[in-house]
Amino acid sequence: MLLTPLGALTQNKQVLYSFAENPQTLLLNPGAETNYRFHIGVPLLAGFSTEIAAKNFKLTDLFSEDGIDFNTKIFHLLNKLDAEDHLKLNMQIDVLNAGFRLDDKTYVSFGFYQELDVIGYWPKDVVTFLNEGNASYLNKSFDLSQVVYKADFIGTLHFGVSRKVNPKLTLGGRFKIYSSTLNFETRNNSGTITTQLGANNIYTHYLNTIDLNFLSAGLVEDNEYLENPMDLITKSFLGGSLGIGLDFGMTYHISPKLEFTGSITDFGYINYSKRVQNTTVKGDYTFEGVNFLFDPSNPANYWADLNADFEEKVPRGNNTNSYTSWRPAKVNAALKYSFGDERRSKYCYDNTFKEFYTDAFGLQIHTTMRPLRPQFAITGFYEKTFTEKLHAKVTYTVDDYSYHNVGVGISTQLGSVSLFGIADNLLAFKNLANASSVSFQMGINLIFD
Repeated sequence: MLLTPLGALTQNKQVLYSFAENPQTLLLNPGAETNYRFHIGVPLLAGFSTEIAAKNFKLTDLFSEDGIDFNTKIFHLLNKLDAEDHLKLNMQIDVLNAGFRLDDKTYVSFGFYQELDVIGYWPKDVVTFLNEGNASYLNKSFDLSQVVYKADFIGTLHFGVSRKVNPKLTLGGRFKIYSSTLNFETRNNSGTITTQLGANNIYTHYLNTIDLNFLSAGLVEDNEYLENPMDLITKSFLGGSLGIGLDFGMTYHISPKLEFTGSITDFGYINYSKRVQNTTVKGDYTFEGVNFLFDPSNPANYWADLNADFEEKVPRGNNTNSYTSWRPAKVNAALKYSFGDERRSKYCYDNTFKEFYTDAFGLQIHTTMRPLRPQFAITGFYEKTFTEKLHAKVTYTVDDYSYHNVGVGISTQLGSVSLFGIADNLLAFKNLANASSVSFQMGINLIFD
């Protein structure tokens, strides 16, 4: 129960969002504008991203060479963390990403990607109870609802359309079929453990309204654990538990220089029905200790009786019932102001031109729906176009993990080969052990104007 949360957003790709018309921006905003006839991503290299982040914890908290005893560091860390602190991990890879222009106003894109998304919250009360016991916490109710985690490995088959409604407005949508081959999560845990001075003994222990639900899918089948981890990957293409999702997005030019973009992605759910193994613990229990009666002619098995009484009043059970879980939906919104030298790029597909500017700055807001509460991030950014084929973007983000997160992205096109590379939280790379979050993204696509 303690180790599971330590296993590790859906990520905030603030540098990639609406950057240089890369094909991968369509996954963040299906209503993004495109200026090419068709594209195809290099398989497994079209888009790759990884992010790991921890709120209120750094490796240097435990392993810095500062002369402080390690046990003392552990004690300080346990007291510093609270029930909203967490560890998260996200990795995503594009197996296939392609698109083509249906007509002058409509662009169609499709593909398949795999994603690992994990978040675990720190169960403050449970850790305190197990680490320090209850002797110093009389009348305190240790809250079991703090045991919260969710992990998913999924494959996503998607199909999207973006359409320029008029010169100012572009709208888009994307339909997704999820295939989850591995899921762990808790569901509506509740209950408390309280110790008080007793009437019939020194202490009385109360387990009140215990209701714990640990759900899993993909790991156990016929009471046997998955032996070949490669099954998780090979079955991610429509071979796991299935679900559906929708993305919506838009681009609106308020004026030639002022642009608004917004999107809602991963609004959907998965019905977990394959290799399901759930564990439940429910009930109430009051324990005042054991009163030993020494009767050599009729010895009593106190511990067996106690265990049987506990099992009866707080029964544990396993089941294979299917369950449904919502995906962590994301909301993006950005306002961008362009300025500098005015340029024109030719649309090869219809021999028209698009006007754009060499410089832009703006503000982006990102929200991810999470089990305890939404996670928010706000980003200021500056974009620079050096040539029609070379672009750069610098961001400054404030989120749960840092108030000084600087990111940078470079996008270039050499002939039909488009490449982009993005690194976030650059200031942390000089000392990763002292970083709260690190992320990296890259991609190689073939783009044909």
